[in-house]
Amino acid sequence: MDRREFFKMGAQAAVAGAALSIPAEKISAADSSAPAAAAGKHGTPAVLASFTADDHRKRLAHIGICTQKIRKCLRKHLITDYLPAQCVYNMGEYPSRTPWEPGEYDEQELDRLKAHGIQLIHVMDEWNDRYGLFGGNKLTSVNPEGFRRFVKMVHARGLKILAYASSGYFVGTDPDYRKEWSRPGDAFGGWWDLTRCVPSSPGWRAYFLPRMVQILEDYEVDGLYNDWGYVPNADRQIKENAPDEMPVFEETPKYDGAMTDLLYLIYSEIKRRGGIYKMHADFSNQPLTGGLKVYDYLWVGENVQSVDGLREATKNHVPYVVPCIHGSLAKVEGEGDHFLHAIPYMQFPLLQGGRPMTGERGVIPIPRLPGIRENGFYEAAWKYYQEHPNGPYIYGGWDPIPPNPQTRPAHERWLKQYLPMVEDGTWAFLEVSDSDLFAAPLPKDCVASVYANREMYLVLANYGQTPQQIATSDAYVPADSPASAPARQWQLEKRTLKILRYSA
Repeated sequence: MDRREFFKMGAQAAVAGAALSIPAEKISAADSSAPAAAAGKHGTPAVLASFTADDHRKRLAHIGICTQKIRKCLRKHLITDYLPAQCVYNMGEYPSRTPWEPGEYDEQELDRLKAHGIQLIHVMDEWNDRYGLFGGNKLTSVNPEGFRRFVKMVHARGLKILAYASSGYFVGTDPDYRKEWSRPGDAFGGWWDLTRCVPSSPGWRAYFLPRMVQILEDYEVDGLYNDWGYVPNADRQIKENAPDEMPVFEETPKYDGAMTDLLYLIYSEIKRRGGIYKMHADFSNQPLTGGLKVYDYLWVGENVQSVDGLREATKNHVPYVVPCIHGSLAKVEGEGDHFLHAIPYMQFPLLQGGRPMTGERGVIPIPRLPGIRENGFYEAAWKYYQEHPNGPYIYGGWDPIPPNPQTRPAHERWLKQYLPMVEDGTWAFLEVSDSDLFAAPLPKDCVASVYANREMYLVLANYGQTPQQIATSDAYVPADSPASAPARQWQLEKRTLKILRYSA
């Protein structure tokens, strides 16, 4: 059986399972029941396949400590089928004079990412031929055979790969585009040349959906990444409907009816195939679906200037959230900020990798857009690359200019601490607010979360501008220094994070 057939049959042969996540208003101290993590396409998790009686005893004992000592928290979540180690991979420049071609550099970079701990990568818009420079469009590859080779490179290392496929953005100058799919004026002009197609247009659905499925058929990727290109009802400024729009769904500031319907159709198809669906929302938005699950992962952070604001806005989003601080906009005090704002809330930052981004794409002529240049981030990246041809390099549009060369080592260092905390079967108690875990109340601006499985981890974060002392009721050791003596007193410098392992 070839891989394509196996991919199609994966979901039919596996037992479907989903993580249980319980908002704060539905949590009680006695509630510790949940469905077991199911065997999925990533392989049967250890909690089902290889936990010994002693492993189960430790896990249940740690969960018991949490249910007895934690009376109130923001959210309680049973972690299953979670791949937190994700990288957005820059395949090369697009627009370009010749198509990118995977080669030895990519082999070596994928080896580096595998050693780093990365589990899943996704490729951005440069994988496709958005401007038709090489005979394709936004839903087909610039280099079909080259992309298939790249997908095989990824799979050879046991990694998963997702391809960009937006359910909302299409190119205004594409010969296939129809104006009736969009509301009047709902477009990015200039270099991007993107229009928003409404989710309730039957014409857009009939065009997009089969071509979206064809991406899965043609390239054998493990799922899709959707830069959904949608303005939520609460933010909608254009009141006139698209000529082809059918407003048949309930639409309110808190419920996006047509978008919910479209996203669920897509999500269901990808899950039927055993695939992964990742979404990207502007700012800190999440799809307002009335509780209906429409993604596996949600990337947030674009155009957000406040890292504290991003944390507060997304800390109770439906899991799993993948934050990415927008480096050219948001102010950070160091590479540690990326982890300080994520780990206490069962999030882990997105890594940017792949080929160095030169930014030349911003100055390549586009026949459909004569005389138009990007004049933004890519132009700045092109100038930086010309001045720094030997690095340090930019790898993606969310990197700062100049880039911080410590970001990648820090990501690897924190990932090695985070992965054991979130293995399948872990119960996460996020933002504990009432408990017997501490000898004294937590100081102002400090947050604690607990992750319980065979080991139990306590995550302490100080979001304030002054150092704080925290006293725990039980003894712990630092996760990054397991040989240290157990302790109950912990000094947190301003804007820092500590991960502690319970020491019985």
